[in-house]
Amino acid sequence: MRKRDLEISLQSVRNFEDPNPSLEQYMTPAVIAADILYTAYANGDIEGMKVMDLGCGTGMFSIGAWLLGAGMVVGYDVSDSALEVARTNAAGFGADIDFRKSDIRDVDEGADTVFMNPPFGCQNRNADRAFLEKAMESSECVYSIHMAETLEFVEGFCRDRGRSVTWRKTYKYEIPHTFSFHKKAKMSVDVAVVNIR
Repeated sequence: MRKRDLEISLQSVRNFEDPNPSLEQYMTPAVIAADILYTAYANGDIEGMKVMDLGCGTGMFSIGAWLLGAGMVVGYDVSDSALEVARTNAAGFGADIDFRKSDIRDVDEGADTVFMNPPFGCQNRNADRAFLEKAMESSECVYSIHMAETLEFVEGFCRDRGRSVTWRKTYKYEIPHTFSFHKKAKMSVDVAVVNIR
């Protein structure tokens, strides 16, 4: 599958029906998800591997990993409504993905590769730290999205735990008007995607 074909496929992934602001439920844009997934695929981190999607939302990374030949895909989220949409999305692709409800701290299995777009901590300060901890506990290879301005912190956080950021890329992340506190129809923020090993 070419990256462009992956991106086109992921554009059909349905968004949250009733997003929860406290969980910072924003769907990862298909163009960014496809680029991250294809980078991981090229690095040998997807095909035939066990992949976990922490805070999977509506299943963007889970479905993308399945499309790229992951041997097993497990998606975790705390939101029933997000998981319902994720299961519907996966069914639309005929994708065999195991979606499970769990607080991130209670995940107790490992994987070859973890993907995640954790909360940025805008609503709940330091919300991404539990995700980083769990991801590094669960896998030796993590792809994660963070606010670009926090990249130095993320690198230090990983270094303190014996890991390093081996790859990074910055994207413009479009956030549509989703919640009542949003003032603009759409806003753009800089995010950094990191590969932690």
